[in-house]
Amino acid sequence: MKQKSGTRNPQSKAITSPRRRSFLKTMLAAGAAPLFVPAYVLGARKSTTPSEKITLGVIGTGAQGQWDMRSFLNHKDVRITAICDVNKRNIEKARSTIADAYGGDDVKVFSDFRKLNEDPSIDAVLMALPVHWHSIPAQDAILHGKHIYHEKPMGMSFEEARRVRRAVREKGVVFQFGTQQRSDLHFRWSCELALNGRLGKLKEIAVSVPGGKQGGSWPVQPAPEYVDWDKWVGPAPMTAFHEEKLKRDNHENITNFSLGMISCWGIHHLDIAQWGNGTDDTGPRFVEGKGEFPKQGDLDAILRWKVRFTYADATPVTFVSDGTAGFAHGIRFVGESGWVHVKRGSMNVGDPQLLRDPQNKCGAMPIKLPVSADHTRDFADAVKNRRRAICDIGPAVRGDTLCQLALISVKLGRRLEWDPKAERFVKDEAANAMLNQRKFRGDWKMKA
Repeated sequence: MKQKSGTRNPQSKAITSPRRRSFLKTMLAAGAAPLFVPAYVLGARKSTTPSEKITLGVIGTGAQGQWDMRSFLNHKDVRITAICDVNKRNIEKARSTIADAYGGDDVKVFSDFRKLNEDPSIDAVLMALPVHWHSIPAQDAILHGKHIYHEKPMGMSFEEARRVRRAVREKGVVFQFGTQQRSDLHFRWSCELALNGRLGKLKEIAVSVPGGKQGGSWPVQPAPEYVDWDKWVGPAPMTAFHEEKLKRDNHENITNFSLGMISCWGIHHLDIAQWGNGTDDTGPRFVEGKGEFPKQGDLDAILRWKVRFTYADATPVTFVSDGTAGFAHGIRFVGESGWVHVKRGSMNVGDPQLLRDPQNKCGAMPIKLPVSADHTRDFADAVKNRRRAICDIGPAVRGDTLCQLALISVKLGRRLEWDPKAERFVKDEAANAMLNQRKFRGDWKMKA
């Protein structure tokens, strides 16, 4: 298969088995590493050749999982062969969607992600579970040599993200983060305007996303037959069942299961801020923020916040919840001579001349970002062509880290110094302790 036009890497030739060890040894001795080392080079598992269909297992068939799944069903070279969920209603909806697409629902059905991950017939997984379940199944899939489309955010802590990143690099699998805005022309175009100096010297980046919600004092209900509540709660602290907790806009605002909108929504726009700031491989030097939390109710995640990131060699970023005075939803890149404001469905600029040449063909913007018009298609092409996806593990963790730093700063109520190279707070053990993985319930664990 030919390399997709506009992507950042040429298609690499397959590395034959007798050469694979010497290839890696030579690259490492030179202080370099290939952009993407396929799993079969490391001896993990046989690769998927361009002529074969990618077999995909879906772990999590709720609202986000089915949205992603429908996108994958559009690709003729991808075949969904297995689904996994502890909610039988989700499973039935997924089977119906698959039957409509394929003319039958002949898929393997699992209630335990470990069984799906162990299946050698599956090339890749889509992981789209509630946030408290993101890291454990993802790491397990990767360690079984599966390529992964990993829904955001990375997890409940920086340490979980670090362990997933280590697994990806150890196994050499393709990783795609579910930050779909990188596959949207408006977001890419806005970032290219910022990176190429078309706005003048960049002075400020403003990011605004929806805040949290409060309420939800729900009485205890008996868990129904259609959901295994103990498995749904999994590694999180046990809590009483109520059907409202199964709804995404509720459990993403409960701290047992999520960090709240500062992470679930924040990662989308902070990822674009990082992209347009040229900081995909680094992070801020300082972070300082304030915020508000609910005083009662089951929905106890952060409601509102205002956080400031300052960088050693990049533009500062102010990150707020929607409704903050002086800010509007989206990402706003402000330079000395112009500005661009982008959000889903629209892109506005101070100078209409900036809206010429959307494909960046005239040479006015020599810095060109990788091009994708479909996030799941980019993932499939990356698997088949053995290259990095548009939001690989490196920028995924760096962007996700900003969400973690923001919440930690708000909770501690003070300015924190961050070392983006060491990925630790400077001389602040109280803050560093908040990077750690929280205790998992029962026997659930991650490989260190």
